[in-house]
Amino acid sequence: MSLPVIAPAGALLDVLSRFRVEFYECLYARADALFELIDAVLCKDGPVKTRVEPSLPAEHRRGHGALYQALNAGWIEPARLRRLLGSLPMPRAVDGRIVLAVDVSNWLRPDAETSPDRLFCHIYGRGRSKDQFIPGWPCSFVAVLESGRTSWCRLLDAVRLGPADDAAAVAAAQLREVIQRTITAGHWREGDPDLLIVADAGYDLARLASLLADLPVEVCGRLRSDRVLARDQAPDNAGTRPGRPRMHGAPFSLAKPATWGDAQIETRSETTRYGTATARAWDRLHPRLTRRSAWIEAQSAELPILHGLVVRLTVERLPGGRDPAPLWLWSSRPGADPSHVDQLWQAYLRRFDLEHTFRLLRQTLGWTAPKLREPASAAMWTWLIIVVHTQLWLARSATKDLRRPWERSLPTDKLTPARVRRGLPGHGSAAWRCLRSVARLSCVCALAHTGGPSGAVPSRSGGFRPPEVPGTPSLPGRGGAPRARCPTPAAPWLGG
Repeated sequence: MSLPVIAPAGALLDVLSRFRVEFYECLYARADALFELIDAVLCKDGPVKTRVEPSLPAEHRRGHGALYQALNAGWIEPARLRRLLGSLPMPRAVDGRIVLAVDVSNWLRPDAETSPDRLFCHIYGRGRSKDQFIPGWPCSFVAVLESGRTSWCRLLDAVRLGPADDAAAVAAAQLREVIQRTITAGHWREGDPDLLIVADAGYDLARLASLLADLPVEVCGRLRSDRVLARDQAPDNAGTRPGRPRMHGAPFSLAKPATWGDAQIETRSETTRYGTATARAWDRLHPRLTRRSAWIEAQSAELPILHGLVVRLTVERLPGGRDPAPLWLWSSRPGADPSHVDQLWQAYLRRFDLEHTFRLLRQTLGWTAPKLREPASAAMWTWLIIVVHTQLWLARSATKDLRRPWERSLPTDKLTPARVRRGLPGHGSAAWRCLRSVARLSCVCALAHTGGPSGAVPSRSGGFRPPEVPGTPSLPGRGGAPRARCPTPAAPWLGG
């Protein structure tokens, strides 16, 4: 099932209710404490700045000690949660295709000298030669983007990079699993447009396209302005000299206009923010691969020639009066038409919505606020923040705008994630009633199904915690017998 981005509030609230119940099933230890922690982060007034702050709202009915124990001894099943996130509705671009974005965000831990698996994270500074390398935990995120001017995207996966990991290889494996789950959930079928993957210049686009060549995807990303690509070797010059034929033709240097030649495609589009956007495209250009770095262990005798499309985008102006610089893009699919060229650079501009999401996770939801020592606890906290953001995405169409006196009123479909979070527990919104009613209805369902054992403690998440029985085995990290699961009917949007 795939709902439109602006779907009826009732449809998305039904999905939200099912998502909360199914997410509770992904919690295997400290389930009630973790679930209340998510509700506290979701409904807290203001940003989360410390780890203990989520224990203050009324939604967190335990003490702050339970919060620490939940993060240190809790257990989330990542594989099940990934399938759950992949089964939710997928936003699509204007042409109906699914656009995925991949990027790395760093959880900086410069003072955690005893924390394992820290890496030197590259941090861009303001000004020239201001970049720094700070110890921390880099995390690779995959999100599905929306169309139009918005700060929303939906996070699908997160993987922490280890000391021996290669960013391109991890991103390729991560994208492969996300695409397979997308196909399994029924969001992509045979005959649909290929999925579009957008990435920044930090990724090896040619290698990413080579690793995902067997999947229905198209890779598009930014090129540095000093890159040099090559054309195909002309047939009439293939045998002019003895010896091995040349593999590459004339060079195409992005910094030297004399090497460009005439563009095969040129389009002009009028935009309200950037003025006239001019896109020029050159077809069948390929990077000159060498047996270095990632290609040093290539199995084939000859390195592949990966043809693609190079797009140069220029605009009239930038916000703030800055001087606009040209933007170079490379796509792994040659032979594009003018409409496809416009879709490429428009989809790449939507990649910055993921940057807005990173800012929301850090400054509002408190992703990097806790000073956790163990990488496992940091990974679990990352999944909790992703679940909070997903619930905001599902509840945005049923949330009323609780604006400040100095803010302009916005329609429901234009609310930012921060304003959705602010208005979620207020004004008796339908989304808040949905969140509060899931626990009651599911608890009644569980008690009716099991006959209501004496001493059972209802939970806010959709089940109940049975009373402690002497001599019964307990789950790791919690006392008493394993809790009974609330039987839930099959939902078509879960994808199996």
